[in-house]
Amino acid sequence: MGSTRGAHRLRPANIGFRPDIEGLRAVAVLAVVLFHAHVPGVGGGYIGVDVFFVISGFLITRLLWQEVSTSGTVRLRRFYGARARRLLPASATVGIVIAVASALLLPPLQAKSVMVDAVASALYVGNYQFLLQGVDYLAANLPVSPFQHYWSLSVEEQFYFVWPALMILAAWLVRRARRRKAAVEAPSARPYIALLAVVAIASFALCWAVSHLLPAVAFFSLPTRAWQLALGGLVALTAGRWSALPPVVASLLGWTGLAVVVFACTALSTSTLYPGTAALLPTLGAALVIGAGCAVPTQGCGRVLASSPMRVIGRLSYSWYLWHWPVLLLAPLLTGRPLGLSGTVAAVLVSAGLAVLTLVTIENPIRYSTRLRGSPGGSLALGGAATATAVGVAIALLMVIPAPVGSGAPVGALTVQVTPLAPDDTPDGHEAAVRAVFAQVQGAVSEAVERKDVPSNLDPPLAEAAAEGRDIYLDGCMRTFLEAGQPDCVWGDPASTTTVALVGDSNAVMWAPAFQRLAEQRRWRLTVMGKASCPLMTLPISATYLQRVYTVCEQWREHVIGRLNAERPQLVVVGMWRRYGAVHEYGGGHGWLSAYESYSPQWIEGLGDLVRQVHGMGSKVLVLGPIPDPRTLVPTCLSGHLDDATACAPATSAAVNQSGIARESASTQINGGDYADLTELFCTESRCPVIVGNTLVYFDATHVTAEYAGSLAPVMGALADRALAGS
Repeated sequence: MGSTRGAHRLRPANIGFRPDIEGLRAVAVLAVVLFHAHVPGVGGGYIGVDVFFVISGFLITRLLWQEVSTSGTVRLRRFYGARARRLLPASATVGIVIAVASALLLPPLQAKSVMVDAVASALYVGNYQFLLQGVDYLAANLPVSPFQHYWSLSVEEQFYFVWPALMILAAWLVRRARRRKAAVEAPSARPYIALLAVVAIASFALCWAVSHLLPAVAFFSLPTRAWQLALGGLVALTAGRWSALPPVVASLLGWTGLAVVVFACTALSTSTLYPGTAALLPTLGAALVIGAGCAVPTQGCGRVLASSPMRVIGRLSYSWYLWHWPVLLLAPLLTGRPLGLSGTVAAVLVSAGLAVLTLVTIENPIRYSTRLRGSPGGSLALGGAATATAVGVAIALLMVIPAPVGSGAPVGALTVQVTPLAPDDTPDGHEAAVRAVFAQVQGAVSEAVERKDVPSNLDPPLAEAAAEGRDIYLDGCMRTFLEAGQPDCVWGDPASTTTVALVGDSNAVMWAPAFQRLAEQRRWRLTVMGKASCPLMTLPISATYLQRVYTVCEQWREHVIGRLNAERPQLVVVGMWRRYGAVHEYGGGHGWLSAYESYSPQWIEGLGDLVRQVHGMGSKVLVLGPIPDPRTLVPTCLSGHLDDATACAPATSAAVNQSGIARESASTQINGGDYADLTELFCTESRCPVIVGNTLVYFDATHVTAEYAGSLAPVMGALADRALAGS
C-alpha cells in the first residue's frame, strides 16, 4: 500500500539550469521574428508565443512547487520580486523608447492612440486593450500598434498573479487535510496536478468555444490562454515521471515535439482559426520537448537546442522579442520608404543588436545583482519605479502631442441648392435635376483638389472624427457582428404613405444622415436596416474578423428580405462596401475573405438577383454606387499633413473601379432598378480630395462622415425622386 501511495508522490523538481529550454526559447523567438518579417514559409510563426507560454508555465510552476514542497507555502514578496527584477526594467525601457519614437515618427492622431497602448502595456493589461480593439470591426482598419506584441507579456504577468495564489490556497487545503491524519506524509503533487488539470481543461474548452465565436477574445485573453501555461505547469509537476522515461523513448518524444512545433510554423497561417484546436500543435509540441528534456536534456533534440548558437539566441529571446516588432514597424517611417528585403534584414539585425545591448546593460546586471537578489522589497521597488516611469512618460507624451488642427484659412461649407420638381414631372426633368445637383458638388470637388492647407474650421475636427465610428451604429439600428434580427428604426413621419428603406452594411447606413434629413423635410417614413459587413445580396461570406462563415449575416438577410416583402416600401435604397474579398493596403493588412470579390461575376449576378427580387415585391430600387477608396486612414493621414491635404488624396484611377461600376449599373438597370454612380460627388478625373469645402469627407478609410453625408441630402433626394419616378 505504501508503494502505491509513493507512486503518486513526486520529489521537488530539480530546478537546475536547462540548456535545452534556453534553446527552445530560441526556436520560439525565431519563429515570431521571421513571421513578423514576412519570411516566406513561416506563415504560422506567431505560434512562437504559444511556445513561450508553455516554457513560462513549466519554469514558474517548477519554481513554485519546489518552494511549496519544502516550506508548505509561497513567499510572495520573494516570488514577485524575482519576476519584477527579471521582466519589468527591460520591458519598461523598451516601452519608453517605443513611446518616444512613436511620438516623433507617427502622425499625431496615431501617436496619441499609441500612447494609450503604451500605458496599458506598461500596466500589463495591454492584451485587453487590444482585445477591445479586436472586437470592434470599425477598428479593423486601424494601424497595428508598435506595442501590440506586449499582449503576450500581459497574459504571462496576469498568470503570475493568479497561479501563486492558487498554489497557496491548495497548500493551505493540503495542510488542513493532513491535520486530520495521524501520520505525516511526504509532500504530494497530486492536489496541484488536479488543480492545474482543471484549469487546463476548463481554459481549453473556453478557448475552443470562444475561438468560434470571437477569435480576438480567444487570442488575447488570459482565461482562453491559461491552458497553455497550465500544460507547461503539468509537465513541471510530473517531471519525475518524465525523468524515468528510457532515453530512446524520451529522445523520440522530444524530436516529435520539435517537429510538431516546426510543422505548426509552416502549416498554419493568419487565415487559420486561432487559437482554437490549432493551438494544440505548438502547445503539445513544446510540452513534449520540455518533458523529454527532463530525461535527456542534452540528447536527441536537446543536443541541437543546447548548442551554443541556440543558447545565445535563447538568452537574447526576451529582449529581442521586445525590440523586433517596433523596429520593423517604425523603420519605414524613419527611412521614408518601404523596407524591402534588404531593409527587413537590416531591421531584424538592428533589433538583435538592441537586444544584445539591453541584455548586457539592463537585463543581466539587474537580474543577477547580489544586492537586489537579497532584497525582495528592493526588487519590487525597482520594478514599480520602472513601470511608473514608463506610464509617466507615455502620459506626458499624450499630453504634449498637440491636437491636430488645421491652420489654413476658413472655408465655406458645401451647400447644394435644388429646385423642387412636381411629383408628375417627366423622367427627363428628374434626370436634369440629378445632373444639376451633381454639377454643383463637382464644382466644389474641383475647387478642393487644389487646396493644400487643412482649413481651421474643418468639420468635423480631426480629433473628433473617429468618434463617428460609434455613431454609425445608430443606437442599435445597425447590427453588430453577432446580432441577428433587425429592430424597428424609423425616422420622419411614421404614418406617412411614402416609406423609404435604407438597407445594407455600414456603407449603406453611413448615408442615414442624408436620408434622415430628407425624411424630416418630405415627411417620409424612413426605415434603416443595416448590419456590419453584411451586404444584402445572397452571397456566401466568411469574415476574417470571425475567421468563419458569417452565418449571422445570412440570418439577418433572410429577416430583412422578409421585412421588405411584408412592408413593401415605395423605395428601397441599397448600399454596400466594395472591398469584400480584398486585403487592405492600410491598417496592417486586414481584409475580408469571401467566396467572391466585389465586382466579380458572382457579385454582379448577386446584385442583379437582389434588384429583381425587391423590384418584384413592388418596390422601386435605388442602388448607391461605391464611394472611392481613400487608401489611407484619412484623419490620421491629415493629422500628419496639415499643410498638404493633397498628400492624403488618392488618384481617381486608384480609388475608383470604373469598369466595376459600369457592370453594376448595367446589371441594376437590366433587372428593373436605378443605379447612382457617385464618383462625381468625390472625385475629379484625376484626384479624389478628402476635404470638400470645410467638410471632412471620411472618418476612417471606408466611411464618409455624417457631415459630408448630410450635406449631400439634396443629391440623395434628387436620386430618390428619379428612382421613384422611374417605370
